[in-house]
Amino acid sequence: MDFKDYYQILGVSPDADNKAIKKAYQALAKKYHPDLNQGDKASEEKFKEINEAYQAISDPAKRKKYDDLRANYQQWQSHGGRGNSFDWSAWQESPGSNRYTRTMTPEEFAETFGDRGFGSSAGRGMGGFSDFFSSIFGMGADYADESDDYYSNRIRRPQAGRDIEGEISITLEEAYHGTKRMIEVGGRRIEATVPKGIKNNNKIRLSGQGQAGAKDGNKGDLLLTVKIVPHPVYTRDGDDLSANIEIDFFKAVLGGEARVKTLGEEISIKIPPRTQTGKSFRLRGKGMPILNKSGHFGDFYAKITLVLPEEMSEKEISMLQELSQERNS
Repeated sequence: MDFKDYYQILGVSPDADNKAIKKAYQALAKKYHPDLNQGDKASEEKFKEINEAYQAISDPAKRKKYDDLRANYQQWQSHGGRGNSFDWSAWQESPGSNRYTRTMTPEEFAETFGDRGFGSSAGRGMGGFSDFFSSIFGMGADYADESDDYYSNRIRRPQAGRDIEGEISITLEEAYHGTKRMIEVGGRRIEATVPKGIKNNNKIRLSGQGQAGAKDGNKGDLLLTVKIVPHPVYTRDGDDLSANIEIDFFKAVLGGEARVKTLGEEISIKIPPRTQTGKSFRLRGKGMPILNKSGHFGDFYAKITLVLPEEMSEKEISMLQELSQERNS
């Protein structure tokens, strides 16, 4: 009979508290669960091994007995003990004693695997204990009657299918006007409607478009994360938009009008005389549509940027030079 180091199997230290042991078990159980690794015998065996380790050291009484055995076994090894000469008799249970009562509660099961659980019988995570475990704890295959077993009853009920997650990319214009996308899932083409005003990293839920359920359970959902491609002109902040509006030197000094193109329309704004670069004009209700609030919009901020005229006559340059000299005199 081979000794099993249950702390090593779960990847925890021998002095780990129950919280750390439970956390390690939950992470490994999710990783190696047979329903997530269908057809992978190695994962199935690993799942049984980590379940066995958890059963042994999550229960205080069993852990105390196991720790005593482990300390003696390691001492035996340090004195040169090898092979199968170790005397297990002091820790072995008599045949038929200590019928197995599972230590994982229904609440722990739900916390580890979620409310939906998994569909296959492997989802119970029980049975298949090693000779080492059976010999030390006297449990073997003689465990409690399954007629009142939470896990076996659980898998007889319909189980909802798992959700599927995906990602789509859209432009800012598409986020403004709303759009549609064709998604291919498992050979099926599904049309997803993207609503107006959706934000970056928002999710769209398509009910019943996920994986099929077990035992006539409902299908899972398709969850699409929306990624909005950065725009070269507009910057978004929540439901507001902003953009740089270029005006020339003369308009900034003398005032006038400037055309502002928003995502919805092009409008004219008044530029007052002596407008400084960097000044922002707030255009109420000209920003992004507010999600799920029809007719409501954020604001648009037009930020003034001064640019030199592309062409200037010698007369214009001469006049500017005279003005500059007068101001500096």
